[in-house]
Amino acid sequence: MNRLDDEPTLLLRLPTSPLPPAWDDDPLDELAERLADVCGAAVHPDEIAAVLESDGLTHEQITTRYARRDLFDMAEQLYARVPRRFPAPAPVPDPWRTSPWQCLLRGMLFGLPGLAYLLGAGLLPGRVTGLAASALVAWAWNQGLAHRAYVRLAAGGRRAAARCLLLGAPAGVTAAAATALAVSGPGAVPAFAAGESLYLAAATVLLVLGREQHLLIALVPTAAGAACLPLWRPGPVPAAVLLLATVVAAVLSAVRETVRSLRTEGSPAPGTARLGASVPYGLFGLAGGALTLMAPAAGRPAAVVLTLSMGVAEWLLYRYRSLTLTALRRSRTPRGFRLRSAGALGLCLTGYLAALAAPALVTGVPSLPLLALGAALWVALLLQAAGIAWPSAVACLAAAAAEAALSDGTHAAGPLSPAAAELASCGCATAVLLAVACTRMGRATAHR
Repeated sequence: MNRLDDEPTLLLRLPTSPLPPAWDDDPLDELAERLADVCGAAVHPDEIAAVLESDGLTHEQITTRYARRDLFDMAEQLYARVPRRFPAPAPVPDPWRTSPWQCLLRGMLFGLPGLAYLLGAGLLPGRVTGLAASALVAWAWNQGLAHRAYVRLAAGGRRAAARCLLLGAPAGVTAAAATALAVSGPGAVPAFAAGESLYLAAATVLLVLGREQHLLIALVPTAAGAACLPLWRPGPVPAAVLLLATVVAAVLSAVRETVRSLRTEGSPAPGTARLGASVPYGLFGLAGGALTLMAPAAGRPAAVVLTLSMGVAEWLLYRYRSLTLTALRRSRTPRGFRLRSAGALGLCLTGYLAALAAPALVTGVPSLPLLALGAALWVALLLQAAGIAWPSAVACLAAAAAEAALSDGTHAAGPLSPAAAELASCGCATAVLLAVACTRMGRATAHR
């Protein structure tokens, strides 16, 4: 005896005895109502047939009770009677969603240290070549160190990252200060460069460990002193005290967070990337610093505008990754995804250039060279965030070398103006980087 004849199931509730005429004509209507969820979600009648068979429906019941030829005929009629009601897919979390306010806060942290140069202008002689050389070394070192520490953070937790920072940060400070001393000799420049390198190392530690608010607090003395410049010009001693207070506060916060992280539980970081994997990130830091320092003569405000825009740049990097995640869900072909990815890239890059152009117009900075520089750096940052590090490093280094060559008359046509040299070199770098980004980021595997 089959299961339906012995004990009706809750799913079908097929009675074994004759029923009173409770339905008008066709008992299949009542069955379709009971199986509405199953039939509505089916993509083929065979799925309904499998459910009916698994529930014990016999051929005799199909032919006598429901007056149908066979199981498949009955399944096809059920499929036709119930409208398709596919359940909505569960929402997929977006790992790239981030707060714009957090990115703007980080942008302030990138821009506020520039006030130290305004506050400490009276402490420095006319030529600050040693300070520039020290800054380049510090930027390159800390960019590579940050990458290495983030890799350790992902693989082994805060303790592994703290150990990496504990070894790398002092080495970077020593290299940067030694560079300033070798270029300028003893004096104010190496002292200022030592403070600068100490601050950059401490900032790297705090940013990697997620303590942006501590860095913001450390910058309060410098920001307050710079805000008073229109009304009060501090002498060398007050300016030095304010700058030293920022450096000391940043270093103490970095040391405290490093010690706390070393005390946390962590696992060894097996399989972390080899040391050479951080080299292109360091080279990009060197190239980006060189391009910024070689900005045209109006370029001191240009550097300020560029650093202040880094918060918007970071938020748009997240937006691009979020848009490409949406494109992955909506695209049906590789070509369709490539087009959607390129559209998202163009949209985010246009948004960043608009954010960069607005303050540039207010301050009177030459817009086209600054936009070319900003575009090259933003696309390079995008590639680095996706792990495509060498193309961005090589393109930006080539742009820096080309700008230096075009400006000093080593090419056949004679020297170009700084603005024209920057526009030409950064424009070419941007074109190359965009081609790489459209090709590499247009692959679905780049967004795993």
